Amino acid sequence: MTRPLIGITTHRRNSDDGQRDVFGLTYYYVEAVRNNGGLPVLIPLGLNEDELRDLFERFDGLLFSGGGDIDPVQFGGAMNETVYGLDNDRDRMEFALLRWAAKEEKPFLGICRGIQVMNVALGGSLFTDIALEIEGSSKHNYFPGYPRNQIVHPVAIGEETRLARILGSPIAQTNSLHHQAIKTPAPGAEVVARAPDGVIEGIELTGHRFGLGVQWHPECLQDQPEMRNLFAALVEAAS
Repeated sequence: MTRPLIGITTHRRNSDDGQRDVFGLTYYYVEAVRNNGGLPVLIPLGLNEDELRDLFERFDGLLFSGGGDIDPVQFGGAMNETVYGLDNDRDRMEFALLRWAAKEEKPFLGICRGIQVMNVALGGSLFTDIALEIEGSSKHNYFPGYPRNQIVHPVAIGEETRLARILGSPIAQTNSLHHQAIKTPAPGAEVVARAPDGVIEGIELTGHRFGLGVQWHPECLQDQPEMRNLFAALVEAAS
């Protein structure tokens, strides 16, 4: 059987010369797709719209990876000292891919930044920083200096949702490597998971064949069968 092509978004980082000229991705994403039946294809930055569209049409599914923040101007947020890793070219490309996937029902999964791209691209907003903007919130930014697979809190998942069916449980034990979160859900995005402090941890596109985003990093938790199921479900939808 032909394995479906899963396009994975990348980020820029500095080369040894100090230039921000390397396109990167942690291997966890690649292995999570490979080990669950898909063929991962890394999407380089800097493509024009025609090139990006050509790639999009060849993909069977998409994975929107984590990374730096979305420019607050994209969702009416205020810049502050916690914002990092802005890349307007990445915002441009990921928004285009997300909107095409949403409109044309191409299966996709958004992870951490990816769920935020999903929400902002479709008209929602974000908290620029959870600790600064949500009174009484728990710590969510277990980075850097923490193991990426460190379990820090449970997530409650709506029982009649696609996410609960995929994971096989209304409760997931998750890591947490983010400082931003969904504020106002986008039109057509259903909130399906929350952390104990109420922070949104999962959304689904109503009526889409597979349009799903999670705020934690399941690619780093592949020792959990339920987290492997997320990637297996994406690959199955893309097959």
